[in-house]
Amino acid sequence: MNPEQTSPTPNPSSPAPKVGFVSLGCPKALTDSELILTQLSAEGYETSKTFQGADLVIVNTCGFIDDAVKESLDTIGEALAENGKVIVTGCLGAKSGHDGGNLVQQVHPRVLAVTGPHATQEVMDAVHRNLPKPHDPFLDLVPNAFGVAGLKLTPKHYAYLKISEGCNHRCTFCIIPSMRGDLVSRPVGDVLAEAHALFAGGVKELLVISQDTSAYGVDVKYRTGFWDGKPVKTRLLELAQKLGEIAAQYGAWVRFHYVYPYPAVDELIPLMASGHVLPYLDVPLQHSHPDVLKRMKRPASGEKNLERILAWRKACPELVIRSTFIAGFPGETEEEFAHLLDFVREAEIDRAGCFAYSPVEGATANELDGQLPAELREERRARFMAVAEEVSVRKLERRVGSTMQVLVDSAPGLGKKGGVGRSYADAPEIDGVVRLLPPEKISKTLRVGSFTQARIVAAQGHDLVAVPV
Repeated sequence: MNPEQTSPTPNPSSPAPKVGFVSLGCPKALTDSELILTQLSAEGYETSKTFQGADLVIVNTCGFIDDAVKESLDTIGEALAENGKVIVTGCLGAKSGHDGGNLVQQVHPRVLAVTGPHATQEVMDAVHRNLPKPHDPFLDLVPNAFGVAGLKLTPKHYAYLKISEGCNHRCTFCIIPSMRGDLVSRPVGDVLAEAHALFAGGVKELLVISQDTSAYGVDVKYRTGFWDGKPVKTRLLELAQKLGEIAAQYGAWVRFHYVYPYPAVDELIPLMASGHVLPYLDVPLQHSHPDVLKRMKRPASGEKNLERILAWRKACPELVIRSTFIAGFPGETEEEFAHLLDFVREAEIDRAGCFAYSPVEGATANELDGQLPAELREERRARFMAVAEEVSVRKLERRVGSTMQVLVDSAPGLGKKGGVGRSYADAPEIDGVVRLLPPEKISKTLRVGSFTQARIVAAQGHDLVAVPV
């Protein structure tokens, strides 16, 4: 018998059913959560802030590294203990256990349903089976939504825009393609329509994300789509041009994340130099030495990364580059690690994060020769971060005395006693901030989601201190 046929008919006079929601993992998982929450709200479900107050709970999981797997499994267990009715989605939902079965169902057999990532319809089907929907209004009638862009979990003044799903690369340390599949680019018209709705709704900073932003459109051979009645290629350059044009109408920023350093990215730099989009690139480099990059199976001719970055900086001196790296990858010699430290100094990576290599179940790097002791991996990570911080602090100190545009994130009491914001060099939650002192002019106020000019007076660690002017 079809479970949906046995579901009780909703009573219009009954309180709206409530769904608890936990979103774990990266911004790409966050956008999946936003889609699910948008659909739930469109169908009349309410959200609950507690597990106990919900009729059922959805947990959007992460399964990338072991710590994330543990956090996800623990959260599922907590939701089962406090509520009892749990639907699991996300990357961990696609992960297999030791005998080939579903890992989540092996650990927590009482869950109602398990799906993989970007599975909005499958999640909604599971919700409908266990908690019938009260109604199905038009999406643009959803309270607090951004029209076709739906609901967002971020503050109202910035939002993530996912342009594609999946990845065509098979890096040896990564299992994301096995969970999220190969590259699937969103239609360019849909992407631009969502961006326009976000800007029109008050978003002042759009953060473009995917697994491989540079590869946007490769899977559809850069086919031509349409936006505002005009043809647009499904390609990163054309997308950036259009996003910049739309953002300019609203005085907003466009920031690009997860950009592999392909030669095609060179075409974006003039747009950054002209202020069309922010001169900021989040480039997941992972290492610098050609031999390590080959063992990692990294794309984009990694041995030419320094040459390419120096050319970018020459064309756009204001360019800020953030990146992530892995220290202690299998087989990494002291010479190869020293090469990485020299690279960070020469490329002047503005913001750098580093992970000590950690085996991930299912990753082919686990089988490589030359696995390093955990103590050595961690020691190299610490040495890397010391060098990265030296580079970052030196670059921040150069900004003292300059005036920068700052997007205000926090301003208690209209900022009379100061606030917190970010410059173009700071992506939310992963980079530093600009700590705003009380304004010089008594009449000046600060409002969250607005821009202010600020004079940089000091650098403190990874942050700047500034006076609004």
